[in-house]
Amino acid sequence: FFIGAIMQNMKAVQAAETYTLLTIGDGLVSQIPALVISTSAGIIVSRAASDVSMGKEFMQQFGLQPQALAVSSGIIILFGLIPGLPHLPFLLLGILMGGISLIAFNKTAADKEEQKVEAEKEKKAATPLPGAPETVESLLPLDILQLEVGYGLIPLVDEAQEGDLLERIRAIRRQFAMDMGMIIPPLHVRDNLQLKPDQYVLLLKGVEVAKGEIMMGHLLAMDSGMAKRKIEGIPTMEPAFQLPALWIDREKKDEAQVAGYTVVDPSTVIATHLTEVLRTHADELLGRQDTQKLLDNLAKTHPKVVEELVPGLLPLGLVQKVLQNLLRERVSLRDLLTICETLADFAPLGKDPDILTEYVRQKLARSIISSFVDEQGTITVLTLSTQIEDIIRESLQKTDQGVFLNMEPNLGQRLLASAKTMVEKVSQEGYQPIIICSPTIRRHFRRLLERFMPHVMVLSHNELTAQTQLQSLGTIELNPKK
Repeated sequence: FFIGAIMQNMKAVQAAETYTLLTIGDGLVSQIPALVISTSAGIIVSRAASDVSMGKEFMQQFGLQPQALAVSSGIIILFGLIPGLPHLPFLLLGILMGGISLIAFNKTAADKEEQKVEAEKEKKAATPLPGAPETVESLLPLDILQLEVGYGLIPLVDEAQEGDLLERIRAIRRQFAMDMGMIIPPLHVRDNLQLKPDQYVLLLKGVEVAKGEIMMGHLLAMDSGMAKRKIEGIPTMEPAFQLPALWIDREKKDEAQVAGYTVVDPSTVIATHLTEVLRTHADELLGRQDTQKLLDNLAKTHPKVVEELVPGLLPLGLVQKVLQNLLRERVSLRDLLTICETLADFAPLGKDPDILTEYVRQKLARSIISSFVDEQGTITVLTLSTQIEDIIRESLQKTDQGVFLNMEPNLGQRLLASAKTMVEKVSQEGYQPIIICSPTIRRHFRRLLERFMPHVMVLSHNELTAQTQLQSLGTIELNPKK
């Protein structure tokens, strides 16, 4: 500006206009080398993963996004209409790019149509003709665990919609491995349009073992006996433990918590139900292959123990049955070393998996009762009357296949009714129902109860440590005949 106004004797307005344009032009020109260098570097880097020539690569890249070419064409044509800019080059370049984008659009549409035709041909080729031999191998694989959800529950499993159920399932598998000492198979989740929109079903080896319904947009409020007052809600049953509960609006969460209710979201409801089902059916999830993996893992640190036990003393299938017996009563397999050493110690005395299980339980006594004792080392239990123990002991029948309980149906019903009455009584008082009896009848009494009261723990006197103190909540007496 000063050069033009002072040295060139130009007017101030003319000098400002001239040198402002020259400054902008010089700046643009100075950026051109940098643009060329960066573009060249980008081409060289992107070309490293391609085997085709430069010309073909350009055509492929231009043809990938015809929409971008169309937008660029419109912008360049718009530049050509701006006064002061060269019209002809911009218009020609814009029309050229528009033509290229149109060709690319047509080619993309033709490719899609061709792919559709090819897919139809493959589908027809894969469909067996009437009377032709059918290939069914693809139908044979069966998911061990599968969770099916109605379409209304898809947001819970869709991470794109901030659904956290899949992450909860991964956490459940990790926690189950920590608690029970076994890795459960992957849980496959899929939607099922045949279900109600708000329903979910858990399948074990293709068979339904649990189901429930969820009210999306609501929270589940449960009264664990601490509720101070009633709140409004839609009555329902908590699916995992069949406890009375209410579906409430999310806005009432604070009100329900102040009233003493336990409030959880839909994902927690399903996760809790899933955890309880896995614990209940853990023994069915442990196959021979899973048992071998557990032994292989133990062999990495204690090879001699595994080498002596399998197959020297016991076959793999018998070890599996012992582990399944433990899981059936929710005994953890984390201390697999003690389990295997106990089996190796007592295997020479007999091969009955039930008897071997009792020996293992006695060795795991501290672990079994650890979750039931209080801070003073006291465990609250129900005891069996001498009459009931004698009846069970006299009903045991020994066969070539083992010892079985052979009790008269009427007597068994009376015994179950007596046990149920006492179990419900202590449960209402807030205690975990635990029954203690003599070692000789423990497993038989447990099997009598497990079908009707699977949550009841049955312990023997041999499963108590020297430091354990017993507090009796009552004695189960045989109900009189009706």
